[in-house]
Amino acid sequence: MRACNWYLLLITASLTFGVSVFCDAQSLRYRADAAHILIGAAVRPERFPEAAYSETLGREFNLLEPENAMKWEAMRPSRDTFNFSAGDKVVGFAREHRMKVRGHTLVWGIHNPTWLQNGHFTAPELSAILHEHISKVMRHYRGQVFAWDVLNEALDDRGELRSSPWYDQPGIGLSKKGTAYIELMFRWAHEADPDALLFYNDNGGEELNVKSDAIYKMAKDFKARGVPIGGIGLQMHIAKLTADVQSISANIRRLSDLGLEVHFTEMDVALPVDPAIGEPHPADLIKQAELYHDLVCACTASQGCRAIQIWGFTDKYSWIRSHSKGKEGAALLFDRSYHPKPAYAAVSEALSPAQNGKCRQRVTAKP
Repeated sequence: MRACNWYLLLITASLTFGVSVFCDAQSLRYRADAAHILIGAAVRPERFPEAAYSETLGREFNLLEPENAMKWEAMRPSRDTFNFSAGDKVVGFAREHRMKVRGHTLVWGIHNPTWLQNGHFTAPELSAILHEHISKVMRHYRGQVFAWDVLNEALDDRGELRSSPWYDQPGIGLSKKGTAYIELMFRWAHEADPDALLFYNDNGGEELNVKSDAIYKMAKDFKARGVPIGGIGLQMHIAKLTADVQSISANIRRLSDLGLEVHFTEMDVALPVDPAIGEPHPADLIKQAELYHDLVCACTASQGCRAIQIWGFTDKYSWIRSHSKGKEGAALLFDRSYHPKPAYAAVSEALSPAQNGKCRQRVTAKP
């Protein structure tokens, strides 16, 4: 089939915003399957009835992860109640379309239900609640979810542990005792599903910096002591159209050298919105596509990086607009009408040579 000249498409995009890109019949999923890598998207199960949403998702990806459906707020309406309905829809869709599922997230320090935040639990009570949650969720999805983000965003940008219910009062004498409470979570998760690949997931530690050093140090310690950590999730939320791809590659290598899998778990590349047109400037689509291309190359160049997941796939349903209060947008591979953007073609090209380990990066460092 005809190869997609994505750089030509970028030039076209600079002239016409919203260009539709379908170069050939080879979907991202087709290319990823051939390269033995996972390409995925975060999903909202309430959108599955929308034909364009479900058809695009099933055609283009071999991996999915719930954006919110497996978080505490959705899954644990009260201390004594578990609601698996939304998560089950995600798993059911994946089964129907022969896709793998990443679970996100067993534990997070924020966006927890009110009953948990305001419960004034004793340390033993909180420990029991946490253990029960991890065990019940993991056992419910045992054999259906191949990898889990056990803990999300526990470190701040200085590489120090954030204040959270779990760090401040995790029970059984571990309050403020460094990463000991994190170790417990991984051990409990492994007990519930020994076959699941267990990840620590975070943002801001994609490149070599103080935070990624702290993540590396924790992971190295866990591996040395037999704590069942299987991988590190690099979220890869890219802002201001800058990323030091060489530094990201070096970080992937050192994590892989520990025997860990690396997944890109929440990748998006936000574009600044041009106030004059209410949309990102068309020329920025060029930079966006180049960054997507190079980030995918950074993963496919390493045997240890086995999954690339976009935080959504259509700009119609993206967190970027609301999170940035309208200052950024158009962060994903498809526009709001499900037309593939130049970034789609760039990712497609980057996936293609992954089969033989050749992927030429175009952008290598921050300006």
